[in-house]
Amino acid sequence: MRHRQLSKVILAGVAALFLTACASSGPVAEVPVSNSAKSVESQPPKPKHAPAAKSRSTTAAGPSQTGLASWYGQRYHGRRTASGERFNMNAATAAHPTLPFGTHVRVTNLANGRSTVLRINDRGPFVKRRIIDVSRAAAGKLGFINDGLTRVRVQVVSSPG
Repeated sequence: MRHRQLSKVILAGVAALFLTACASSGPVAEVPVSNSAKSVESQPPKPKHAPAAKSRSTTAAGPSQTGLASWYGQRYHGRRTASGERFNMNAATAAHPTLPFGTHVRVTNLANGRSTVLRINDRGPFVKRRIIDVSRAAAGKLGFINDGLTRVRVQVVSSPG
């Protein structure tokens, strides 16, 4: 009997601590929501300032962005992408933080002028100052496999749907 009473007291104490922690009046952090999870009616937050590493503009081909590109390959080959399909390092695909899956973009290497059209099927890059991660095949077409990084312009060619 005494054991049951002690268990109830401990349980009540833990519950009180939990509820007290939930009711703190400290600052509330904003959690970013991916574009795919946002409602159609909500508007994306406007940036306070544009980072120096990226620039955005609109061309005849559609919105464009300039910044650093990197590539990914063997380590992720065969793994699921954020879109659910398996990553194929030999396909003309890329990861972008915000563009909808299925969007086709023209990526131009600003160092050598080479360009190729890629399909967005993953999220990333997750490194500051980078605007797109391309597959190994795309890095080969763009001529920066050995460099690992290059400055590129990303232009939307077509959107899904």
